[in-house]
Amino acid sequence: MKTMIDFENLTDFADYFCDDKTCAEHLAAIRFRNGEYCPHCRHDKIHKFSDGKRYRCAKCKTDFTIRNGTVFGDSKLPLRKWFMAIYLLTTSGKGISSYQLAKQIKVTQKTAWFMNHRIRSAAKQNKGNLFGTVEVDETYVGGLEKNKRMSKRTAGSRGRSVKTKTPVVGMIQRGGEIRAQVVERVSMATVENNIVANVAKGTQIMSDDFLSYARIGKMFPHKSVSHARGEYVKGTCHTNSIESFWALFKRGYHGVYHSMSRKHMQKYVDEFCFRFNRRAGEMKNIFHDTVVEMIEGTQLPYNELIQKPI
Repeated sequence: MKTMIDFENLTDFADYFCDDKTCAEHLAAIRFRNGEYCPHCRHDKIHKFSDGKRYRCAKCKTDFTIRNGTVFGDSKLPLRKWFMAIYLLTTSGKGISSYQLAKQIKVTQKTAWFMNHRIRSAAKQNKGNLFGTVEVDETYVGGLEKNKRMSKRTAGSRGRSVKTKTPVVGMIQRGGEIRAQVVERVSMATVENNIVANVAKGTQIMSDDFLSYARIGKMFPHKSVSHARGEYVKGTCHTNSIESFWALFKRGYHGVYHSMSRKHMQKYVDEFCFRFNRRAGEMKNIFHDTVVEMIEGTQLPYNELIQKPI
């Protein structure tokens, strides 16, 4: 069984993964791509039962299935539904809501919401520093005060307010990848720390004239434009690329998800960055990368998802 497959659309995908047996074989090929092992003790010699579903470790004698120790581990859903959900979430430009997913794969909305979050938690941003020319900007995610009922509006919450909105700092390498982080507030220290953590030394930084970027020039070559003065492009200096990403993210927010809780906001940001950073890749590679992360990632219990922060 190959770990990479060719498919052009959802129909091809559904035809290939026609049953749970095919999905399990594909999952095994990806999980054991570097050699077989026991998920309990990591021993490299295991035996497969004749039913084709179970394995037994030659050392600890523990029985397991190909799903044990993965994000799929404690789910009773068929792997085929999981694979379809992964495909739909990772290849839809603005994401897919739990209501849409529930209709597509025929599960309850609650189950689809849980699946979405588990897949989303595996869609991590890439590591490694950005370089060349990097645009930096911040945005605030949340519903507009003017669209709320009067009783729900927060006095004085306009523009850059963290009372009812969640701030996100982002940076994009022109022609390359993006990094974005949910923050408590867009202070000068927070912005500087994020840039230092994600951008290589000597990189040209482009931003607007927001006060939090005032000291960046002491650490990196820095140019800025003044949006307050109607200045959006000054030679090669602009923030159009990062603003285009914010526009995509907010179209997903308003048009698909409608709301995102502050608790889970980073997962949504990671989801959009994951897709964006693989925008030039083929569907099969995006699907493969997500499955790898779901195999190697930690499990995410439902109780942990719904638990309110202390």
